[in-house]
Amino acid sequence: MYENSITIVSSNTNNNNNNNLQNNKAKEIIEALQKRKKIENFPSVIFTNTTGPTINLYNLDNNYTFEIKEAQSEKDNSATARFNRMKEKYEREDMRRSVEAVLLVQKYNHPHIVLLQTGTAYFRLPGGRLQPGEGEIEGLTRKLTKKLAHPNFPIQWEIKDLLCVWYRPHFDNHLFPYIPPHITKPKECKKIFIVALPEKYAFAYPKNIKVTQIPIIDLYDNASQYGPIIANIPQLLGRFNFVYV
Repeated sequence: MYENSITIVSSNTNNNNNNNLQNNKAKEIIEALQKRKKIENFPSVIFTNTTGPTINLYNLDNNYTFEIKEAQSEKDNSATARFNRMKEKYEREDMRRSVEAVLLVQKYNHPHIVLLQTGTAYFRLPGGRLQPGEGEIEGLTRKLTKKLAHPNFPIQWEIKDLLCVWYRPHFDNHLFPYIPPHITKPKECKKIFIVALPEKYAFAYPKNIKVTQIPIIDLYDNASQYGPIIANIPQLLGRFNFVYV
């Protein structure tokens, strides 16, 4: 039912235990892959594609920190409120345009995607709605800076390729990677871009949301937990060369 999602992180003890168990399971799987890699002498590049672009992935623990900054108010307190607001804006501004970013790091020699959580059950990629007349690169830069940039350390977001485009036919949770044939005016067009991170940075996120990094093996074909957009990202990354640095 979710558009996008991440592992649930909560102060509740049971949720923390479940999260730890999931992280331990992911770590075990990755360690098993590492052992196989050593035995089979795999190169330190994944998704090797001789014609595709190359992006460096830097170690999460050694290269990045995540600090907390002032809270940012959420415009909606429920899905119903969000879709009602979307409908009102649609009547004034026409189709909603939104952009989101796939931010990649590596841990245990495996790609991880940076995801956001608001509340206890809503998960998403960083990004958001474009203002009327705003360009996609300009808008995504603005959204990333608002959500993840440290107030004391400017960052230049290196927005790379367009990964995919999703459409919302109606004012509900359902999105599709195409416009259904019976739909003449989608209510939203959502574009997903891959963004290359700098070698080192001190991120900062609002204290009323949470940030986590999920291994792509946990996302693959897992729409029931992460939603269709995020669950399809691993397939879309196949045309890139990722190098662990």
